[in-house]
Amino acid sequence: MPVKRRNHGRNKKNRGHVKPIVCSNCGRLCPKDKAVKRFMIKDIVDASFKKDLEAATAFSEPYAVPKLCLKNQYCISCAIHARIVRVRSNEDRKNRDPPLRSKPDQKKKE
Repeated sequence: MPVKRRNHGRNKKNRGHVKPIVCSNCGRLCPKDKAVKRFMIKDIVDASFKKDLEAATAFSEPYAVPKLCLKNQYCISCAIHARIVRVRSNEDRKNRDPPLRSKPDQKKKE
């Protein structure tokens, strides 16, 4: 019988069973190797409060506000619905390279 994906949509090689994780969006139990995992890094405080902190601080050098790092794990249906991953055509599914990452604009060296 023909298969849609070479790995059957999972990352489980030579393991009989993997523990389930809870989807961050809907709460569904999903195998850990099948889940879509994304890190979200954001500031603990918003930008307007950060300006207030810088104005009210007693130190001369700027204070680096720590960031919050969250690991989101989604089931496949939530990842597709939230457009975290996209449906690919038959030919594009054979491409196993990771997607190109967009780098922030770097200043040109003169």
